Amino acid sequence: MKDQVALLRWVKKNIASFGGNPDDITIMGSSAGSSAVDLLMLSPMTKGLFSKVIPESGSNMAVFSAQGNPVENAKAYAKLINFTGNEDDVYALEEFYKTVPEEVLHSFDVFGQKDSTFFFSPCVERDVGQEMFLDDAPVNILKAGKQHKLPMLYGFDEMEGLFRVPWFDHWKDSMNTKFSDFLPGDLHFDSESEKEEVAERIKRFYFGNRPISEETIFRYIDYFTDVMFAYSTLRSVRLQVESGNNNIYLYQFDFVDDSTPLIPYTEIRGADHCAQTFMVIDGWWPNLTEDEVSKDTKKMKKIMRKIWATFITTGKPVSENSDLPQWPPTRANGGPHMCIDKSLKLRGPLIQQRVLFWDEIYDKYYKIPTPPPSPPPRQKEEL
Repeated sequence: MKDQVALLRWVKKNIASFGGNPDDITIMGSSAGSSAVDLLMLSPMTKGLFSKVIPESGSNMAVFSAQGNPVENAKAYAKLINFTGNEDDVYALEEFYKTVPEEVLHSFDVFGQKDSTFFFSPCVERDVGQEMFLDDAPVNILKAGKQHKLPMLYGFDEMEGLFRVPWFDHWKDSMNTKFSDFLPGDLHFDSESEKEEVAERIKRFYFGNRPISEETIFRYIDYFTDVMFAYSTLRSVRLQVESGNNNIYLYQFDFVDDSTPLIPYTEIRGADHCAQTFMVIDGWWPNLTEDEVSKDTKKMKKIMRKIWATFITTGKPVSENSDLPQWPPTRANGGPHMCIDKSLKLRGPLIQQRVLFWDEIYDKYYKIPTPPPSPPPRQKEEL
């Protein structure tokens, strides 16, 4: 993240030489990049470096956006890639990570974590007398209103949880047996029995009394849509609006056409993780050129680019004289939002019942990320 700050400082300093305006810079990202630009908005290091933000399918409050316990994560991951030293020796861990071959470091699938974390992500920093990217937990920064209150074009796709379909066949039996393993990693419980009780409550909310199977794959998709993307986005929206940002334009992207893959075990298509980005940027289809996409997709790309360009130039997604529906900023309850489909429709609060359900869980069990402790004094090597 500090590399990104360095890049933004360079852009701020030099963009005028390329015909750009140093006082009118917009940052945009999708997936992990979405979380990154959303986190950049929280950092004291980025004040004045940009004026508008477009996070696409990822939030600063996502379970994978900030580590809860970076030292324990470092220990756990080191064991997975065959670290044989003393895991409680932070200096041995440091040396291991400095010297381990890159192919070994990247040999484990960090995206397949059942608790929806990705092992390595930004953390709250301990004050060591240098600039800190995150000097507090995202939730605390937002509650205190210390984020940069900038215009945002903020949203996600209807079926973000399709991101987890590749794991469905491998996970479904485990989810039926021990659903608690699949709770988001930023929840903390005082006992195993409490964790199991909450897990059963969540499982019942999404699946009722039915097993997790091919017949309930849409509920599986909804679950991971919420725990990884949708709920954290809407939670961040609420905190930002409550702390004074009244320039957040919220959307859900629902568009599909005949080229959209069918969801496994169904005859239904859904807007997948970062589907909106495919409409804004060229060249994301692996088997299709831009000339080969459908007429509906070409039309949607034109609309999306108009919205994005208008936001980048004006700070609002729709101009007053546009032929598109007027789009006011959202409120703390996640409404209004724009439903982006073959036609655009302004609607009320997004997934309201699901948000209220998770509010109860997170209000009670959320564990706020904290900075790592100071390391012990380094032991002098014996002569």
